[in-house]
Amino acid sequence: MRRVRSAARGRPRLPARLSPRRVRVFAFLGLLGPGLIAANAGNDAGGIATYSSAGAKYGYSTIWIMVLITVSLGIVQLLAARMGVVTGKGLAELIREEYGIRWSVLATTAVLIANVGICISDFVGIGAAVGLTGVPAQVSVPLAALAIWLIIVRGSYRSAEKTFIWFTIPFFAYPIAAILAHPRWGDVGNAIVIPHIHTSSAYLLLLIALAGTTITPYMQLYLQSAVVERGVREDELPHEEREAVLGAVFANVIASFIIIATAATLYTHGIHSISSAADAARALTPFAGQYAEALFGIGLLGASLLAAAILPIATSYVVSESLGYEKGVGRRREEAPVFVNIITAMILFSAFVAMIPDVPVISLLVGVQVVNGLLLPINLFFIWRLARSHHVMGQHRNHGFLDGAAGITVVITSTLSVVLVLVTIAGL
Repeated sequence: MRRVRSAARGRPRLPARLSPRRVRVFAFLGLLGPGLIAANAGNDAGGIATYSSAGAKYGYSTIWIMVLITVSLGIVQLLAARMGVVTGKGLAELIREEYGIRWSVLATTAVLIANVGICISDFVGIGAAVGLTGVPAQVSVPLAALAIWLIIVRGSYRSAEKTFIWFTIPFFAYPIAAILAHPRWGDVGNAIVIPHIHTSSAYLLLLIALAGTTITPYMQLYLQSAVVERGVREDELPHEEREAVLGAVFANVIASFIIIATAATLYTHGIHSISSAADAARALTPFAGQYAEALFGIGLLGASLLAAAILPIATSYVVSESLGYEKGVGRRREEAPVFVNIITAMILFSAFVAMIPDVPVISLLVGVQVVNGLLLPINLFFIWRLARSHHVMGQHRNHGFLDGAAGITVVITSTLSVVLVLVTIAGL
């Protein structure tokens, strides 16, 4: 039986007697929400490093794959948002109810392991971004961890969501950095519409990595649970679906600009190896000026802050939903002890590890990549099955062309993910 929503909840209404200019501002902000936050959280420190590597190593020739990935991500986010609105339940809760506790525990365990690893890398990204100004990670990381904890635990869901949306503003630094790099826009346009495929195994692996870093499990888990907590009503479903799709488009346009910026500078000057997003920022300076480095660093900081905030929330959502505990951003410890304790412990542990000198970030990301690669097919399968279930979704169930496109997305993405896992394990 589906949960009945209160008519008092949902997207906030505009206050009376607003000036036309303020009405336009509120209307624009109404387009922003969980879809934008979830998609941009995927552009974290590891994602930026992957996009930078793609641009440095192969120039513009990987941009065409971003078009296909955008379609896939848009479909997955749309389905997650739709399930959240219609059922009023997070993905982990639906898996537990429809398929049993064993599958729920399996997904929860994998999410916990993978998300802790990614969260550590994002706190490392915060330290690296601020470190471009000479401030050590031992100063910046604890301050960032405290700020994130206060936003999540001491604020309300609405205030936290607004803050997360502000965290997406630094992403606009990447288009500016790309413009400063003076790319050949004709070549960019050509790369978008005409696939440029290299026959090397390294190129194939990079394409798989691009898909894997763009469509990650915690994004959909957060999105569906956040839509539920936001209290979106069924009559607002079309608006929420559009926001989810537009969020995917915005995030991947930003990712494409990262590829363009590094392709126009590093690739054209023979620098083909990038080990981190911070390295990419430093390498831009000789070719696009110090402002390009600063912009790249600002983007990295915003991306890392957003992901470091979303990951503990997504993890706590999953654990709480799987085990049936109270949940909610802004809940006090006495109201939702498990939810708050998981967030607190994850932030503390991740920040502590990130401050350790010479922490092996690359090895960490490789291990996380394997866990995420195994988890993604499971998550996508459940999203697809649940979204097309009449029992779960009623008249809003997935069918026709969208169901076919979702099925194809699941098969292709899952296949690429498994291939990446096998190749990664073989190379260890």
